[in-house]
Amino acid sequence: MFSDQNTHLQTLKEKIKEFIKERDWEKYHHPKELAISMSIEIAELLEIFQWEEKECLDTLKNNQLVMKKIKEELADVIIYALSISNQLDINLSQAIIDKLEANKIKYPSEKVIKEGLYKKKTI
Repeated sequence: MFSDQNTHLQTLKEKIKEFIKERDWEKYHHPKELAISMSIEIAELLEIFQWEEKECLDTLKNNQLVMKKIKEELADVIIYALSISNQLDINLSQAIIDKLEANKIKYPSEKVIKEGLYKKKTI
């Protein structure tokens, strides 16, 4: 069984690449199409929550049917994101670390904590 603790990102990227290649889908998997498909999957994830009341996290986690749907849609979103990184040869681990570092500068913890909710900067 796979787990987040023992599965490398590269392993997932390779499994996705293999899945796509076995079906001869490379010709359809261009970044634009993948981004469009990812946004559709994100919309499907949002649809799960659309008319739900704000539930206690435990209540949500204990609803097996809802959790199954969330896992499936979230997996679809991640699969498309990893497919885009495969297509564009993006080192996703480094990209995430770089983005977190940029966000530390953009949203300094001292300021966020002191002022409460961070107000979005306008240009």
